[in-house]
Amino acid sequence: PPQKIRVIYRGVDPQQYFPGYHPPAEWLTSWYQQYPQLYQQPWITLPGRLTRRKGHLDFLELIHALNAPGKPELWGLIVGGADSKHQGYQRELEYIITQQRLPVILTGERADLRNIVALSRLVLSLSTQPESFGRTVLEALSQGIPVVGYAHGGVKEILDTLFPLGAIACGDTTGLAQRVSQLLHCPAPVPSQHPFTLQRMLDQTLALYNQLASHHD
Repeated sequence: PPQKIRVIYRGVDPQQYFPGYHPPAEWLTSWYQQYPQLYQQPWITLPGRLTRRKGHLDFLELIHALNAPGKPELWGLIVGGADSKHQGYQRELEYIITQQRLPVILTGERADLRNIVALSRLVLSLSTQPESFGRTVLEALSQGIPVVGYAHGGVKEILDTLFPLGAIACGDTTGLAQRVSQLLHCPAPVPSQHPFTLQRMLDQTLALYNQLASHHD
């Protein structure tokens, strides 16, 4: 029954994800050795494994729109790997990037997303199907990095609470480009504190188990 459903939001550890975090010097050296084209260049990031539902094609369209003639160059990073079933999709993305000469890098799967996000101007969430939560959205916002995402599912709930300016109707690529451009030129502050903490998730989970156990007794 609906009245018996309890929603416990996933949370992040504020000791790991916090505003002002800066990657270590040795990581920065390694990063710019691997991607020298990014040195002193702004970039925006789309995290997520390479599947069509994650909205990479919309991201490529966005990068194309933001790099129109007369505008400063802005790089796009797609951070995520492709499993064996999606190798063809990865080749499709690589073909579009090459054909349109887009300033986009496919980094593959990375274990250092926190560092990449910390240096990003913006983070995107462009899943065409609703996410149950959207952890990367919360991680980025927890670091003080603005997020623009398609407003449905868990991503909508996070954005509505923390950064309403980042919510865009799903598939509205024109509105997406306008909002990203707006936030790049006039950055909006992200709240330094939020309710989606790891401790709150644990406390609420244990409280629910205790409630159920007491009813059972």
